[in-house]
Amino acid sequence: MLTQQNISNKLRKVAILALSFVMFLIEVAFSQKPAKEYSNEVAVAWFNLQLGLIPTTSGFSPPVASRALGYSGLTLYESLVNGMPEYQSLVGVLNEFKTSPKIEAGRNYHWILAANAAQAAIIKSLYANTSKINLVKIDSLKGVFERKYQNDVDKETALRSIKFGEAVAKAVFDYSKSDGGHEGYEKNFPKDYKPATGACVWTPTGEQQIPLQPYWGQNRPFVKGDADFELPTPPRCEASISSVMYSQALEVYSAGKNLSPEQTMIAKYWSDDAGKTFTPPGHAVSIASQIIVAEKLKLDRTAEVFCKVGIAAADAFISCWKCKFMHNVLRPVSYIRTTIDRTWTPLLDTPPFPEYTSGHASVSGATAQVLSDLFGFNYRFTDNSHTGRGFKPRSFESFFEFADEAALSRLYGGIHYRNSNEQGLKNGKRIGKNVCELKFKRG
Repeated sequence: MLTQQNISNKLRKVAILALSFVMFLIEVAFSQKPAKEYSNEVAVAWFNLQLGLIPTTSGFSPPVASRALGYSGLTLYESLVNGMPEYQSLVGVLNEFKTSPKIEAGRNYHWILAANAAQAAIIKSLYANTSKINLVKIDSLKGVFERKYQNDVDKETALRSIKFGEAVAKAVFDYSKSDGGHEGYEKNFPKDYKPATGACVWTPTGEQQIPLQPYWGQNRPFVKGDADFELPTPPRCEASISSVMYSQALEVYSAGKNLSPEQTMIAKYWSDDAGKTFTPPGHAVSIASQIIVAEKLKLDRTAEVFCKVGIAAADAFISCWKCKFMHNVLRPVSYIRTTIDRTWTPLLDTPPFPEYTSGHASVSGATAQVLSDLFGFNYRFTDNSHTGRGFKPRSFESFFEFADEAALSRLYGGIHYRNSNEQGLKNGKRIGKNVCELKFKRG
């Protein structure tokens, strides 16, 4: 016979079980999920935003853009690495990168909110001179992801995650300040630089008398030693028709005089002009972003891809610029007009800095090496980077095939000699290999 006491005890047990079940559901709902359980959406959105910021922010030349993409990639990775059990921080791995914030032990974090806050903060710092319209875009994108995900966790966890992301961004930005390229958008043409003089050295080909970023090769690379390779030596600059330099220039001249419609299109497709497009390093990130989306990568692998591609692009430009100003090779247009045809004009405008080696080839080689290591050396893909500018998509059988075409495009455009493209590719691949050998994963 059930007594009132028995009934009360049973009801109490039922209530306790019900409460325990509710607490269990709450714990499951608010438990910390690793980064690999989230999509790539937040990372892709932020890097695609940068592709729009680069051509609309004053002073974002290719070297400056490469640097920004490198540091934003590192920031993404470090803001997520504590939610990526298979990976480790790059503190002590990258050149002079000594500190990054630590999470609070036993506390939960929402990794999308952390990454979102980190990207907003680092991009505002790296693009500090951007327009008010662009600043609104940055704030707007940050708000989109905060509104979408902040209710997934309690307010305390959301705030903790946001603050952590911002702290990571601050640490990375502080690290960036000592690399030699800080606020490089204001120093593209330093007035204190005295161009090299003498026979057969680079001379201005337009109104700009000071070359672009002459000190960039002195910057600190992300990977120690990336700027210390035994840089390739260009052919001797001789006017003799039997010289290597003459034959190289004659090839550029002949190609420019007999371009097919396809070659003309290739030259323009890969020109990636500063101030008009997202520049060559932006093109590298654009390709990486498309692959990430096509492969439906989760957030952890997405962070690895953007970090590696960004670092490779940044170091490729440092190494390339060191080579350019070590050798000060004159541009094809200068050599051709003095030795072959004084009326010759290349298809593309000649950039205001020394010729050797090719920046396009360097960054393309580095990018191709990294992406091949990540996705395979026979990975077929289609690049849609410039469909918005009226170009048809271009398909490739491998990442190295795109790199080869990007390098060759500079010969078609009359900007580089073949040897400069080949040596740029070679040097870029070496940098890409160095990035691939960095210890991202534990064990």
